[in-house]
Amino acid sequence: MLVLSDRLLGVAVMSLRTGQAIARTTGLVLNPNNLKIEGFYCEDRYEKTELVLLYQDIRDLISQGIIVNDHDVLVRPDDLVRLKKLIDLDYVLIGKAVATTDKKRLGKVVDFSTEFETMYIQKIYVTQGVIKGLTKGNLGIDRNQIHEVTDRKIIVNSPLESGVVQVGAAA
Repeated sequence: MLVLSDRLLGVAVMSLRTGQAIARTTGLVLNPNNLKIEGFYCEDRYEKTELVLLYQDIRDLISQGIIVNDHDVLVRPDDLVRLKKLIDLDYVLIGKAVATTDKKRLGKVVDFSTEFETMYIQKIYVTQGVIKGLTKGNLGIDRNQIHEVTDRKIIVNSPLESGVVQVGAAA
C-alpha cells in the first residue's frame, strides 16, 4: 500500500495493548543510500522526550495513526548503535533541490509516497516553482529514475526518459 508523507508524519503512535496514543511522529530516520525509512522520530506523550520507532516494530497503519504493540518499542536514539550514522546524518527529503543529470533544475521535493510494507520511498513529488508550477503542475518522479542522492540535492535522469510524470492540472 502506497502512503503519502502526511499519513506518516505528525500522526499518533497508538499502543495495541492500551488502545491509547503513546507518542506522535515528528520526523524520519531516512537512509539516503536506498531511500528507505528506517524509523520515525517520535515525541513521547508522557515524558515529552524524543524517541525512535523502528519500522520493524510497526504493526499497522490506520486512520488514527500508526499501531505498535506497546510503549516499549520506542527507544532512545543513543541506544540505536546500528543506526547511529543515519541518526547523526539527519537527512531530510522534503525541501531538497531536484536536478537532472544534465544539470537542469527541476524544483524542490514537496512530498513523497512510501510503500508501507517495505518502507521504501517509491515516488517523490517535485514543485517546479511559481511560474512553471502554475502552467505545468508538479512532477512525480519514480524511484528508478533517481540517479544520485547527495546532501544538497537529488539528481534524476532526464524527464524525457520514462518515469517522470506530470502531476496535477494547470490552473
